[in-house]
Amino acid sequence: MNLLRSGQQIGFFLGPLLFVILWVALPDTFVSAGANKVLAVAAWMVTWWVAEAVPIPVTSFLPLVLFPLLGVLKMREAAAPYANPIIFLFLGGFMIALALEKHRLHERIALNLIRITGTSGNGIILGFMIATGFISMWISNTATAMMMLPIALSVINLLKSNEGAMPHELPKQERNFAMGLLLMVGYAATLGGLATIIGTPPNVVFAGLLDEFYHQKLDFGKWMLVGVPVAALLLLSTHLIITRILFPNNLSKVEGTDSLIKTKLREMGKISKEEKLVMIIFSLTSFFWIFQQAWNTYIFKQDILNDTNIAMTGGLLMFVVPVSIRKAQFLLTWKDTDHLQWGILFLFGGGLCLAEGLERTGIIQTVGTWIAAQSSFNIWLILALIVATVLLSEFMSNVALVQIFVPVVFGIADGMHINPILLAMPVTMAASIGFMFPIATPPNAIVFSSGYIRMKDMVKAGILLDLVSIIICFLASLTLVKWVYG
Repeated sequence: MNLLRSGQQIGFFLGPLLFVILWVALPDTFVSAGANKVLAVAAWMVTWWVAEAVPIPVTSFLPLVLFPLLGVLKMREAAAPYANPIIFLFLGGFMIALALEKHRLHERIALNLIRITGTSGNGIILGFMIATGFISMWISNTATAMMMLPIALSVINLLKSNEGAMPHELPKQERNFAMGLLLMVGYAATLGGLATIIGTPPNVVFAGLLDEFYHQKLDFGKWMLVGVPVAALLLLSTHLIITRILFPNNLSKVEGTDSLIKTKLREMGKISKEEKLVMIIFSLTSFFWIFQQAWNTYIFKQDILNDTNIAMTGGLLMFVVPVSIRKAQFLLTWKDTDHLQWGILFLFGGGLCLAEGLERTGIIQTVGTWIAAQSSFNIWLILALIVATVLLSEFMSNVALVQIFVPVVFGIADGMHINPILLAMPVTMAASIGFMFPIATPPNAIVFSSGYIRMKDMVKAGILLDLVSIIICFLASLTLVKWVYG
């Protein structure tokens, strides 16, 4: 505890100190006007996030305060990311999760899931990995994580030896299981999306840019010839690293668990009216998440449905669908939002605001241009692009990164007279790989909101997984991508 408090105190003073040093030491013309200030703010934020010197959501307000003061963004521009549509996607998902928890539907789902996957710690994590990764191939990574989080939390609660224990009070085995399961859900939601063109927004953006720049369509099946093996290898590597190296839980099958599960299901009785209503709304929300593109294309003939308005509709329905009209009882009341993870909304808003500053000052474009100027086409260029993309993805939206960085990569490919897919596809995949911070990807932020994962644990896992992912993406670029698109 003293070491933790000491680390927090050091981080508390180190953050603003790094801010001042970078602001003063870097010239005003570094990259472009204001770039030194953005990097200084980023250093302060990362230091406080890692040290948890102040509550993590509080750190996320730094760019909202500092960017307007430093002249990087106007106040309206700095505040806009905190109301980004993805923030409301989170909010809608949290409301749906609240209803699942309030009426114990998540517990019923979890009990039945454990009956299928078994009761060993690694077996349960493997089952969640397969389910999450497969679902994420077809629907939004964020929506997938939203659906799986309450189920994962209920499994953790079921396996607790002390039901009332806080996350930090759990025995080491149970704490490792909880962290491993939740991290696997977050990471699998991201990695599963690599398997298909529609699996994650960066893939879709890349396909659109390729068509815009070269009038070339990406073939769905060809993408899967690369994406499925890469996603599968990344998922299996992540499972091995989490369960065997970083957070081994050693939870084997506990005698009497099967009878305990049956007893709990019997105690819950038949599914209630409230559970049925929540299940209907949850299922409808999931249905439209999965088939939104088909509805937009064939029914509405325009892009009306998206992840955010579907999530907010599901959340809204939890407040307006009555359990009893006569008694004016609804599935959720506003009082229930006392348990909503408001802090995570501000956390992600701060990350988006920082990303806006990085984009506005041209830091991303400068990195790509510098790499192009220093390199000729060889395997080390591909590795440099992948490494740069993974590092940048930790601090900015992966969609924004692809939108900014892929055109730069196209320019590099054109200058070297090579197929742009050979460079841009590995970069696009690498843009979805950011495991160190909650702000790196929405699934990271979602599982971090559970309270079971400490920032330093995510950073520790993320460093190793980023390195492994870089190696796998690099090897895939030299083999699968070259064979399919060469």
